[in-house]
Amino acid sequence: MLGRFQGVEDDFAGQFDELYRVAYRAAYSILGNRTEAEDCSQEALARALVRWRRMHDYAPAWVARVSMNLALDRTRSARRADRLAPSRPPTGSGDGYDLAARRRDLAVALSALPRRQREAVALRYLADLPEAETAGAMGCTVGTVKSTVARGLDRLRVELGPQWALED
Repeated sequence: MLGRFQGVEDDFAGQFDELYRVAYRAAYSILGNRTEAEDCSQEALARALVRWRRMHDYAPAWVARVSMNLALDRTRSARRADRLAPSRPPTGSGDGYDLAARRRDLAVALSALPRRQREAVALRYLADLPEAETAGAMGCTVGTVKSTVARGLDRLRVELGPQWALED
């Protein structure tokens, strides 16, 4: 490969499987749809390759954050489309519908959080990153991550109500 990707591809390829797993998990936890989660993961990894030289030290956190943001953008687009479409009652009340409804509620509640709280909660719990990696991705200290996550979880508990059992 010529140009700016020369020498970068081996380093990126060595971390690709782990990065894809992190990105997919972050997107799937918001979307609940494999195909859309794969699309978000692939887009996040494509963006990572372009920026690899600048961000490879904190790549898992960065990829998780980008994938999560892409997934949230998709849920916002779907909500706008739902508002424009004629409303219909849900056709089923089984576990599949309940899971889809819970994911939608979580995505709506996450999008209502301030940006930093949303990033911290998503990186810590949806992407399952350790506090240190989350702090690196957000450019803050571990203590800031802890307090931001705590405030974000408190707001999510208020938004989602008691029927949602948010476990730390």
